[in-house]
Amino acid sequence: MMPEVHASGIIEYDTSGGSKMAKVGIIANPQSGKDIRRLVAHGTVIDNLEKVNIVKRLILGLEAVGIEEVVIMPDTFCIGERAIEDLGKKYSLKTKTSVLEMRIEGSQEDSQKAAKIMAEEDVGCIITLGGDGTNRVVARGCGRVPIAPVSTGTNNVFPTMMEGTIMGLAAGVVARRLVRLDEVCFQSKRLSIIKNKKEVDSAFVDVVVCKDVFVGSRAIWDMNKIFRIVTTRGEPTNIGMSAIGGFFHPISVFEDKGHSIKIGKGNLKVKAPISPGIVEWVDVEKFEVISVGDSVRVLQKPSILALDGEREVEVSENDEVSIRLLRDGPLVVDVNKVMNAAVNKGFFTA
Repeated sequence: MMPEVHASGIIEYDTSGGSKMAKVGIIANPQSGKDIRRLVAHGTVIDNLEKVNIVKRLILGLEAVGIEEVVIMPDTFCIGERAIEDLGKKYSLKTKTSVLEMRIEGSQEDSQKAAKIMAEEDVGCIITLGGDGTNRVVARGCGRVPIAPVSTGTNNVFPTMMEGTIMGLAAGVVARRLVRLDEVCFQSKRLSIIKNKKEVDSAFVDVVVCKDVFVGSRAIWDMNKIFRIVTTRGEPTNIGMSAIGGFFHPISVFEDKGHSIKIGKGNLKVKAPISPGIVEWVDVEKFEVISVGDSVRVLQKPSILALDGEREVEVSENDEVSIRLLRDGPLVVDVNKVMNAAVNKGFFTA
């Protein structure tokens, strides 16, 4: 049973202590970590062969905690098929492993579609391999299934760098409901994009109002082209646009607050890592802390809104657009809490 959200916004969790079918989904984005910031900055390169290796370690970790079935999103590089074939040469897995039967388009819509299918098949957890953008798309389809994000992208804030074996163990514990979800998962914040009175998209880390009028290269890195940044969070350990707020006024994922930062000449300057290896002084004209429920109007017209690092939403002269901070995003697995809770319950001892 997945958590239910009531009109009051209170989340009600299944605390029965175990699921009928321990099943986990894996969504590995073959395109993550390949944007233009590899050229203009010094981002980590995690190629698709390494993603195959990560998936293999995830499966082995999942089997070690008794997961009965793993389903993997198909993709153009065949990450899932390669991982399953390689493991089959060395191990006799008890865990049933397979690739979803679905048509792929080679676009971000594949991740959304796979997440929706996995949620319908009642997986207990979805592990994602990708960046902020990948998880934003997965969240559109996963419903109330907890996400366990592994970073393989560029300016990652939503997912973390985590060894696949450990993430497999943690996701397995969550999927089997060996720990209470309300103790080891948190509901993320999100930024809702309201365009002409209708929600058109959302972001989970930041929305950047760009002065460009064309999508072009989706990634953003040039501060001269940025008008405003709105964030759900920002800490000194972040990298990317959210780091600007984090290096001035830290806000964690757990606080019901965010940032609204107008870029331009003013009385404020902050030095922040806006991209891997690039630390710059940023001129800030106005800095505000916003609360859940607050909205920020988009005044730069025409413009492009970059959601979690990728240009997505076009704003014309006649559009009325606002960005609203909400606390109704996807459930996210806190790996440290999961593993400590499992250890305290004696799950890893005999």
